[in-house]
Amino acid sequence: MALSEIDMTKVKYFDLNNEINIPKDGQIQLNLDQEALDDFIKENVEPNTKKFSSVMERLNWLIENDYLEEDFIRQYTPAFLDRLYQYLKEQDFHFHSFMAAYKFYAQYAMRTNDKEYYLENYIDRVAMNALYLANGDEQLAMDLADELIHQRYQPATPTFLNVGRKRRGEFVSCFEIQATDDMNTIGRTINSALQLSKIGGGVGINLNNLREAGAPIKKIKGAASGVVPVMKLLEDAFSYSNQLGQRQGAGVVYLSVFHPDIIDFLGAKKENADEKVRLKTLSLGVTVPDKFYQLVEEDAPMYLFSPYDVERIYGKPFSYVDITKEYDNLVANPEITKKKVNARELEDEISKLQQESGYPYIVNVDTVNKANPIEGTIVMSNLCSEIAQVQIPSRVNDDQTYETLGTDVSCNLGSTNIANLMETPDLGRSVRAMMRGLTHISDAESLTVVPSIKHGNDLFHSVGLGAMGLHGFLAKHHIMYGSPVALEFTSVYFMLLNYWTLVASNEIAQEKGENFANFERSAYADGSYFDKYLTKDWGPKSAAVKELFAGFFIPTPDDWQELKQRVQESGLYNAYRLAVAPNGSTSYIGDSTSSLHPIINRIEERQEKMIGKVYYPAPYLSNDTMPYYRSAYDTDMRSVIDTYAAAQEHVDQSLSMTLFMRSTIPAGMYEWKDGRTEKMTTRDLNILRHYAHQKGIKSIYYIRTFTDDNEEVGANQCESCVI
Repeated sequence: MALSEIDMTKVKYFDLNNEINIPKDGQIQLNLDQEALDDFIKENVEPNTKKFSSVMERLNWLIENDYLEEDFIRQYTPAFLDRLYQYLKEQDFHFHSFMAAYKFYAQYAMRTNDKEYYLENYIDRVAMNALYLANGDEQLAMDLADELIHQRYQPATPTFLNVGRKRRGEFVSCFEIQATDDMNTIGRTINSALQLSKIGGGVGINLNNLREAGAPIKKIKGAASGVVPVMKLLEDAFSYSNQLGQRQGAGVVYLSVFHPDIIDFLGAKKENADEKVRLKTLSLGVTVPDKFYQLVEEDAPMYLFSPYDVERIYGKPFSYVDITKEYDNLVANPEITKKKVNARELEDEISKLQQESGYPYIVNVDTVNKANPIEGTIVMSNLCSEIAQVQIPSRVNDDQTYETLGTDVSCNLGSTNIANLMETPDLGRSVRAMMRGLTHISDAESLTVVPSIKHGNDLFHSVGLGAMGLHGFLAKHHIMYGSPVALEFTSVYFMLLNYWTLVASNEIAQEKGENFANFERSAYADGSYFDKYLTKDWGPKSAAVKELFAGFFIPTPDDWQELKQRVQESGLYNAYRLAVAPNGSTSYIGDSTSSLHPIINRIEERQEKMIGKVYYPAPYLSNDTMPYYRSAYDTDMRSVIDTYAAAQEHVDQSLSMTLFMRSTIPAGMYEWKDGRTEKMTTRDLNILRHYAHQKGIKSIYYIRTFTDDNEEVGANQCESCVI
């Protein structure tokens, strides 16, 4: 029987899954989800999976029929491949929910060319990832197989989906590029957006350096059109370059809150904007220096500065000028064209748009750069706001060759599954294997189609190991999200990730005899990065958290001192190591709550293409854990901010933090609402953004609003994260 021949009137799995959303005797029928999973495997998967008599027969057939690449498999002996598969089978892997299995077989499992038969199961996809990421190292392949089959490690969707396939997409699908203030670079930026979208990328683009509308061009006053027309060109580029219609191209444009076009920039996303300027699919992000928060708090007038004039006088692009430090000088300089606005009114405009659309994302650029251990300036983020890496601007000649080849960013991501990693027999061994797998993706990547992306990757070898499943882990252990114990656990967990990724990157640098570019001018080389770990013990303090980490190696200040010396002596291979993405389908197949934020519903309702609704019960959901699963929409967002701040303390990049608001605020949640309207207002968002800034949060992703008519405003558009 082929997949197209399945009689959907006879299979039970969709009906059984749908019934878990219907309580019986006041109880959630969680047993029906397990029945749906069993029926799906029995009726859909087993009859429609191509069978082979041995591991080598299968691999050889897949190679001969152009399903698998050959070179990475031939790095290993048949005997080793048999041993690897035997180990994986012995682990007796099973999905824990219908959604996990459905997601895997619908969107990850390789099929025959006619789409009628599955050519791999979860073990096979794990094996391909372990073999490819290990690059011929048998012990590393076994270690990675161990991490993957126990779902302690989950590569990002592009990696997990594509490795090993003969006909595949790229292993990374998240990029950052920037334009400088000339037509050649703008043209090159649009071309880069087309090329990156073609390969499935979510692209962040910094337009901050472009001169404002009305600025002079070749001394002709008022000639410049500003950033909005460029945004329209980029939106059209993403719409056109859509992988043969399979997906909408996804991009975000970033602009400084001090750019003169900021009002028009925000206005282009409003529902009532003129069709000539309205942006329907392009995402917006705003970079916000500390000076903006200060001006708002002082209710002072605010000046917006011409990027053209600033670059002319400072000799560097607008993004690379420290606005907070230079603000008074910029105001006082008569040669710089400036526009006066009301800071609080501009802040309200940001909040109004966030209420209406979920945009813009916020990047606190001074917070990012103060914490940045690498020489250079971070000027933007990516489509999901968790990447924070230095970039060097490019200069482009008239013939579109590079006068100066700068560095842009590609995101090599993977996540730890917190609940499963906390069960590891050896955390250090686990994290080191993950770092080596991520690093191989960075080494293997060679996107020559956008030279600045390739150049940045070749120089910095940056990766982003993150985490998912925090709420599930806390509920499993009867810990309330946002509680002191939860915050302490989060800090210790990410401290350990930081420690072991540093150990791994140092080991890789020693083995390769190579450091990331300009390591000698980093805070790692001069040792200052380690100062906070030498003056304070970051290990568990409370009895509850000590119990959670019982048996784990917890580095003391002396251990950090020893690591500091090793890093100073022999360096680091990866310029950046940690970042927390929003996750998406990878959290479903890992039977995990996504990222670090609270769940939305105990039983999540997903609208799946072609088949309708699929229901996903929160991991570890039971009568015992039910009280610990409060919806994000019923959670004080300060506890979410506190949680992300506890992790951010140890993360060299950023974390994709979404805030969840109800359009009618639950009574008693926020003390500043007492005596005021119960409706969500711009003031609520203003207060929370300032709170996040004070807590050291580097970036805010979407603002998601649950309206009184049960609609959600603000939804993740990064296909690479959410498929």
